[in-house]
Amino acid sequence: MRALVCDDISDDFSGTSIRHLPLPEPGPGEVRLRIKAASLNFPDLLLCQGKYQLKLDPPFTPGMDTAGEVDALGEGVTRFDIGDAVVAGMRFGGLSQYVCLPVAGLRKKPSNLSFAEAASYQVAYLTAYVALVRRGNLQAGETLLVHGASGGVGMAAVDIGKLLGAKVIATSGSNEKLERVKAQGADHVINTVGGFREQVKALTEGRGADVIYDPVGGDVFDESIRCINFDGRLLVIGFTSGRIASVSSNMPLIKGFSVVGVRAGEYGRRFPERGEENLNTIWQWAEEGRTHPYIHGELPLSKTLEGFRMLENRQVIGKLIIRPDW
Repeated sequence: MRALVCDDISDDFSGTSIRHLPLPEPGPGEVRLRIKAASLNFPDLLLCQGKYQLKLDPPFTPGMDTAGEVDALGEGVTRFDIGDAVVAGMRFGGLSQYVCLPVAGLRKKPSNLSFAEAASYQVAYLTAYVALVRRGNLQAGETLLVHGASGGVGMAAVDIGKLLGAKVIATSGSNEKLERVKAQGADHVINTVGGFREQVKALTEGRGADVIYDPVGGDVFDESIRCINFDGRLLVIGFTSGRIASVSSNMPLIKGFSVVGVRAGEYGRRFPERGEENLNTIWQWAEEGRTHPYIHGELPLSKTLEGFRMLENRQVIGKLIIRPDW
């Protein structure tokens, strides 16, 4: 089989390439999945650059979200049959043609989602759900400010924010991207070129946003402090800007807001029962057609590094899908 393998950590991905590997055999309690679609997530890039909080020793295969068909059953597996369409979330290993996984990490693919849509779903929507519901306590009628709204986790936050009854203000540095975000349901959109503080204050009658969802960090985080409501929650999702921001402790004190860290996967590992509830909720929403993942495009496995660079250069709206079967 073919897989994307990181043999050497490097900023420019020079140590990452497509390689031929032996076909894996499922062990007891595992199935082998023939991957039909895998989504690219920003942590995949960071893993290969050695910049993610999870550190892996090379060689390894990145890839967190996949969808495909059960190809072989390990000893004792009765929950799935060969040919079943399933989705799988993992910490790494998904950017390959086949992978062996414990059955506990699999669930049936919702029939109303394509393989690409299903593969785009779990990381983005789980991140947004844990952020907005578990950590941000977003309430109907509150104002949610979503930064980086045209990215995968940003689009998911807009989608879930509207589902929860919030007024959603979405930001991006591109008018073209904002048109897509608006079409996905955002109530208001702001181009961040030149700043966003005053526009947010105007849209909230001077109060500021109740919940701010920030996967960008850097200058965006700094300015967010200037337009957050009293008792607001500033959710730290990531640092795609490249700069990790800091805040003087007097600012949360004076303005009465909280800075809240979000690690969706770790939340589920620390609180397994709640973690299972989180997954069940987002996949039930998908099954019911209440959420709407957006696919930017699809690439063959051989062009995965091109996809990495598209993500790195902010050229992707929503989620970019890799098709190992192409």
